[in-house]
Amino acid sequence: MKTLIVLNDAAYGSERAYNGLRLANSLARHEGVDLKLFLIGDAVSCARSGQKVPPGYYNMETMLRALAKRGASIGVCGSCIDARGINEVDLVEGAHRGSMEELTAWTLDADKVIPF
Repeated sequence: MKTLIVLNDAAYGSERAYNGLRLANSLARHEGVDLKLFLIGDAVSCARSGQKVPPGYYNMETMLRALAKRGASIGVCGSCIDARGINEVDLVEGAHRGSMEELTAWTLDADKVIPF
């Protein structure tokens, strides 16, 4: 099953992005799931490498790395990272600069689209 999860909220503050990544990692553990994750708007901050959080607090960078190791494709909106002064080289390993065209193609190809 081809599944696309779209995250819109910032990495920290609310738990929407966190819960979206929890679901993504759970889905990625299942055989037969072709998972794609697209970060847009404030969610692009999830893909910034070098995150430091208090002990015992969830870390979006760690969660994204685990997802990439499970074979998920991770796109990060290029115009959104530009607007926030994030360079492509600052993205966590496994994430790439994406585009609206890529999100469109992934949406058209997906069996399920889950927005967070």
